[in-house]
Amino acid sequence: MSIDPRFDPIIDRRGTHCAKWDKMEPVYGVSPDDGLAMWVADMDFRPPQCVIDALQAQLDHGVFGYFGDDSAYLSAIQWWMRERHGWDVDPAAVFTTHGLVNGTAMCVDAFTQPGDGVVLFTPVYHAFARVITAAGREVVECRMENDNGRYQMDFAAYDAQMTGREKMVILCSPHNPGGRVWTRAELEGVAEFARKHDLILVSDEIHHDLLMPGAKHIPMALIDGIEDRLVMMTATTKTFNIAGSHSGNVIIHDPKLRATFAGRMAAMGLSPNSFGLFMATAAYSPEGADWVDGLCQYLDGNRQIFDAGINAIPGLKSMPLEATYLSWVDFSGTGMDKAEFTGRVEKTARIAVNHGPTFGTGGEDFLRFNIATPRARIEEAVARMADAFKDLQ
Repeated sequence: MSIDPRFDPIIDRRGTHCAKWDKMEPVYGVSPDDGLAMWVADMDFRPPQCVIDALQAQLDHGVFGYFGDDSAYLSAIQWWMRERHGWDVDPAAVFTTHGLVNGTAMCVDAFTQPGDGVVLFTPVYHAFARVITAAGREVVECRMENDNGRYQMDFAAYDAQMTGREKMVILCSPHNPGGRVWTRAELEGVAEFARKHDLILVSDEIHHDLLMPGAKHIPMALIDGIEDRLVMMTATTKTFNIAGSHSGNVIIHDPKLRATFAGRMAAMGLSPNSFGLFMATAAYSPEGADWVDGLCQYLDGNRQIFDAGINAIPGLKSMPLEATYLSWVDFSGTGMDKAEFTGRVEKTARIAVNHGPTFGTGGEDFLRFNIATPRARIEEAVARMADAFKDLQ
């Protein structure tokens, strides 16, 4: 595996108001002085130079007023989605939110009422349940089947769960934390499920650019017969490691749904962060595309090293990763309870990771590891894990 100077340097993020490194001790008891931060889903890499240059140009200008004329930004979105995903986006359909957790919350607010059910295919990204519950809606968990390390959806079982109170379903595509890239048949199954139960379908596709070699993401917008109930969510933030810009896109092609969402945006007085728009416009470019291609190759190298090391430990199994940089590790084969295997990771290996139960039903025996970090840290993490579980070998 070749060295890539864009991703190999170790950048010290401690003491920079970095949630991933500066909060690992209060949250997990793992000191940043000798621990590894593998939890929060951002990367330990600098974004492409074109993004840094766009931000520097604004700093050099020195006046930070309200943003106007988003035509270049919208054109960049159109170009990226067409070139990278084969999807034609109408610029009038694009709403810019303060990231996609905010976008999810806005969808829940716009399209459901207190007491309504919102369906999640679990285990799944923990922020979904958090915002649903905070909004006074009910989380309806439809547990996916773990078929030999590959998540599958059982729509017959989910049909039987529905009560009529459900008004929305949220799909994570590609899937976080399992790393699945859904097939066309699976996406058609989700669309049919939404139609059958008259659900608004929110497809969070924030990880759609972070694909392992050979994987092909299909936007839900390319599935027939779903446009009248579909809300797409995309962002530059995961792809280019600019999560702090807090910008994301909710894309709605149906006129009625679009009008409803626009009304809630107006009522909330929401408008985008200018720095996020400048950065996103620069990122969605040929230079940004070249950087992403290099990133995915680097992440694949990290994946291979991490999976080989984890799967060599008896009782541990890393779910095969098709997309994202989030490795979902199953500890059920150890026979240990959650407290023991988590304690070994955090106290012995000194690695801060996300706890599986926060992702909902089906996550009880898992921990999520972020592998978007320089390769030397991946090698160190594997060595620490082998030592922490050496009695099993």
